[in-house]
Amino acid sequence: MMTSPPPEPRTTAVSELRLKHGEDRRINAGHPWVFSNEVDIARTPLTALTPGAQVRLVSDRDRFLGYAYVNPHSLICARIMSRDPDVPIDASLLAHRLQVALALRQRLSPEPFGRLVFGESDQLPGLVLDRFDDVIVGQIATAGMEALRPAVEAAVREVLQPRVLYWKNDSGARELEQLPSFSGAAFGEAGAQLRVREAGIDFVAPLAQGQKTGWFYDQAANRALLGRFLPAGARVLDVCSYVGAWAVTALKHGAGEATCVDASAAALDFAKANAAAAGYPLATIRGDAFDVLKNLHETGERFDAVILDPPAFIKRRKDIPHGQAAYRKLNQLAMNLIGADGLLVSCSCSYHLEEAQLASAVQTAARHTARFAQVLAFGGQSPDHPVHPAVPETRYLKALFCRVSRE
Repeated sequence: MMTSPPPEPRTTAVSELRLKHGEDRRINAGHPWVFSNEVDIARTPLTALTPGAQVRLVSDRDRFLGYAYVNPHSLICARIMSRDPDVPIDASLLAHRLQVALALRQRLSPEPFGRLVFGESDQLPGLVLDRFDDVIVGQIATAGMEALRPAVEAAVREVLQPRVLYWKNDSGARELEQLPSFSGAAFGEAGAQLRVREAGIDFVAPLAQGQKTGWFYDQAANRALLGRFLPAGARVLDVCSYVGAWAVTALKHGAGEATCVDASAAALDFAKANAAAAGYPLATIRGDAFDVLKNLHETGERFDAVILDPPAFIKRRKDIPHGQAAYRKLNQLAMNLIGADGLLVSCSCSYHLEEAQLASAVQTAARHTARFAQVLAFGGQSPDHPVHPAVPETRYLKALFCRVSRE
């Protein structure tokens, strides 16, 4: 197991960061981000600031706007953590933010499983913390939060008192902030697997080799809707299944059989183990989702429900045309496999794909396969992933529950 490298030393002095004239309007409306082209670099040069340093953000008229941390190498050059001039960024603020975040999650669920901290939506930009009972798995995406990592670790120990805090700092966002990737335990002895409980079902998932923090808690609310629309005794295909959360949930809600499709053999092994632990058999197919769906159609396979939960096809704005085509193609391949009257659950975690565009992809796929699609419900991310009203990027997950029938 790798150990986390020590953070770069940081100064306790707080410099000033001044905005250009009129560039405080968005900040005053509640947005926590400052872009590099909004800074008055003549009076407060960004290049003089160390990545991760804390600053006192002010308007061109010297009005205090907040305490923030900076990264002069990033387009988002500063992120606000406190708007109170008497509350600087320190260990006390971090502990308070964690206590507020914990209070919300305890209101949502009495069980210690789920997302505890969701970045800007919990006023802790750049930080994600997920709970797996007495194990906390975290990700840091920004230089400012990386500089605060020792204080974050102390606050987690103080407020949550977990057995283990494990950092899984391997996201692409760290590259944009010029941060190294690493994984390892900040404290405690981490095992190879995580234990998860969702909607009364017990699962296991990989830790070090798992995707994201090891589990996709953002889909929990959508999986809870599945039983409402699933045909009795349905034959279910779970595409991009990871460790089988959708498939096992479908089986619990009365599906007759389920098949998981994923490119990872290790993930499919976990899916089979999770189904077996719940008392269900599970079929698996390893391969590229597009290729597998095409082959299933060519061999005449049909399903009563197909669930599409792919990775983000659109990670940057420039990916939109290619990504939209990929969503249309995947949905079209899925509809080819649905019988006379079935269910399609079509998901997208791409922020740059709007909900209406996902619906359009479903409709285009329906027209190309001579099907009639009816959207029964629109789903989004679970409540433990709250949306910051001023930051549209915090609302990213879409899920369409569609009845698909012959025209």
